[in-house]
Amino acid sequence: MDDQYVGSDSEPPGTHPQNVTLPVLESPVGNAEVGPGLESPRAGEALRPRRNSPASPSLRSVRHVISPRSDELRRRLFPKTTRAEWNDWRWQLRCRVRDLNGLRHLVNLTYDEEQAVIRGGGNLPVGITPYYGALLDPDNAYDPLRKTMIPITGEFVRTTGEADDPLAEDSHMPVPGLVHRYPDRVLFLVTNFCATYCRYCTRARMVGQTGEYHFNTDQYQQALDYIAAHPEIRDVLISGGDPLTMMDERLEWLLARLRDIPHVEFLRIGSKIPAVLPQRITPELCRMLRRYHPLWMSIHFMHPTELTPEVAQACGRLADAGIPLGSQTVLTRGVNDDVDTMKRLMHGLLRNRVRPYYIYQCDPITGSGHFRTSVQKGLEIIAGLRGHTTGYGVPTFVIDAPGGGGKIPLIPDPVVGRDGDFVILRNYEGGEFRYPDPQSKCE
Repeated sequence: MDDQYVGSDSEPPGTHPQNVTLPVLESPVGNAEVGPGLESPRAGEALRPRRNSPASPSLRSVRHVISPRSDELRRRLFPKTTRAEWNDWRWQLRCRVRDLNGLRHLVNLTYDEEQAVIRGGGNLPVGITPYYGALLDPDNAYDPLRKTMIPITGEFVRTTGEADDPLAEDSHMPVPGLVHRYPDRVLFLVTNFCATYCRYCTRARMVGQTGEYHFNTDQYQQALDYIAAHPEIRDVLISGGDPLTMMDERLEWLLARLRDIPHVEFLRIGSKIPAVLPQRITPELCRMLRRYHPLWMSIHFMHPTELTPEVAQACGRLADAGIPLGSQTVLTRGVNDDVDTMKRLMHGLLRNRVRPYYIYQCDPITGSGHFRTSVQKGLEIIAGLRGHTTGYGVPTFVIDAPGGGGKIPLIPDPVVGRDGDFVILRNYEGGEFRYPDPQSKCE
């Protein structure tokens, strides 16, 4: 098991809390409200204690949920670990499964899986939080979540059209870590560190070759200066790596400075943390985030198995903090490439207050051939969702065009053709209908 948390944030303390009670607010607070004992940071300032700050009378104690599946793994693999330690997100990061020995304790590895880990080299490393490891089937190599976490030798096979940077992000960076592809928005990469490493990761190149680390303040400042100098930028997506692996203070430092740029209208955070490390979604984090509205969050979900009681609690905390939640799912062979699995996932997300947003065709990164389905498969899934469930549960199917072309949406074409002044349309059941659409002679 991994006992290191690598990054430019300070090493988490060696001692652990002896209980799992956490303060949360009973009632909403306004955007300008700051948590007890802290001043909100502004440009050029660090977080600082508020003098003579009384304890808030609106605080109460709650507990992190621990599902039976998680508790069984804790008792089996970490018998000396308390429930309080298990629920400490920093403990989860320090104790990630990172090597062959850790994987052997977690699952019964196949020969192919073992050889892929041994061969590793400069490829994307293994990283699995103990919490997420509890969701993997130890005896089934075809388990959907296991396929996304544990490498196989197929990763070393490069097929036609694959590339280390298929979306050409590096060539669209005016300054390090900032991708400016669309006119009014930018992608702000703030860390190379993830709690878990998905084997189909588009940015595997950032971790496999450079190792895990957070970008430094000088890099951040270059990106902030660029955003401030370009008034056309109104939308900033904070991603990485995973920005929610950063300490609250570091993340707030960034949010506060982005909020100080007048033309930045709203902020987004892209993260898989609520799915793989829900213990990170603390009341303190949510209280901090709510100070920077309008703030949205896109969460990476892959399979219904991820929708645990812990995830429900984490998403509920974020939603209660006024953060609109959307999901992003990568269409992946053997994981979620059928209508039933996708429908169960989308329904489960809606129950957890997450709006299905995107299904991505898997990007053609190097070694991803065993993950990618046909584009037609994605269209079949959308056709199987549309009309068969609520529109809120039908995400947009997109291909992120290789070479930096951006997201291109695809839908099963409902327009059959024209018949005089009528458009012929096909509905979800395959029935055809005529809609009056007279064309003027001028058209």
